[in-house]
Amino acid sequence: MILLGIGANLPTEKYGDALSGCMAALRMLEASGVQVLASSRWYRSAPVPVSDQPWFVNGVVSVRTDFLPETLLTILHSVENNFGRMRGAPNAARVMDIDILAYGDMVAGWEAGSTWAGDIIIPHPRMHERGFVLYPLAEIAPDWRHPVLDRTAEELIRDLPGGQMVEIIVSAP
Repeated sequence: MILLGIGANLPTEKYGDALSGCMAALRMLEASGVQVLASSRWYRSAPVPVSDQPWFVNGVVSVRTDFLPETLLTILHSVENNFGRMRGAPNAARVMDIDILAYGDMVAGWEAGSTWAGDIIIPHPRMHERGFVLYPLAEIAPDWRHPVLDRTAEELIRDLPGGQMVEIIVSAP
């Protein structure tokens, strides 16, 4: 199972508000050869870590593709770039963010002491700490297990740090 996280908290002139942008990103993924199999509902979430930037719209999708992870990541970056995504400070406000959360049972980049240096890290290194990822993930893949931590999304939700505000805003597209 290939899982992607999609989120945004800034509008764009071309696509409108963050929710409209996230839905447009799904269409772009389909047009790029990434078949969306299942979509969570959309969630509204406070920024993590806490900041004064606008709340995010987030969702998780299960996809099918023949692309290898590196090629898929290039496609995701291309979609983000189409929205005008500028990579800057970590956790900054953004017009579009699409992450590979999991790619089957693959584990890459989790070696002891590894840090983000542009190389792919699968599963996503902070997904287990983020309610805005885990709640929609549990919705579409309740039996999924984190390939490193060997825990389901529901189990990971129970151990989330406090203070993360996540709420459902709309049904799946």
